[in-house]
Amino acid sequence: MSFLFGGVRQIGYVVTDIERAMDHWTKKLGVGPWFYKEDVGTTEFRYYGKDSTPPKLSIALANSGDLQIELIQQRDDAPSLYLDSLKRGGESAQHIAYWTDDRFDEMVSHLLEAGYVEGHGGRMGSRGRFAYFVNPELPSGMFELSEMAGGKAEYFAEVRRAGLAWDGLGEHIRRVGAPK
Repeated sequence: MSFLFGGVRQIGYVVTDIERAMDHWTKKLGVGPWFYKEDVGTTEFRYYGKDSTPPKLSIALANSGDLQIELIQQRDDAPSLYLDSLKRGGESAQHIAYWTDDRFDEMVSHLLEAGYVEGHGGRMGSRGRFAYFVNPELPSGMFELSEMAGGKAEYFAEVRRAGLAWDGLGEHIRRVGAPK
């Protein structure tokens, strides 16, 4: 646990075939059910500090206990850290995430003062902000801060509850629409 940011809440993986990845996590690792959005509807996006075209993203979320697993497939060539990660290392664990209800700006300030750079960030609909940070002194470490506003906290709680109650039976993929 970080005394600055709290516990790590999520590990995110970049993948090239999200349906295959969900099947693997479910059938070989017993993680599910997956809450899958084929188009997450990113509405604001910055890439290294400049407004940028939001990437077309598919995201799947499931919990393994209290830890959320995120699978991310980018479906276009818009600049993003997701594509950067795929080009650099292929499919892999890409980031860990910290969540906050009310300290997003404070946490961002701390990372910037510590020499981190916002690689990309934005918002999906009316949900809270997100930002990914990188530091040249730790090139293998990427950190996401996620603001739990606009229904995001409730949605993530629903994903967690479903994972805790899931027995591996029934449909392992729950398709959901884009956020408002």
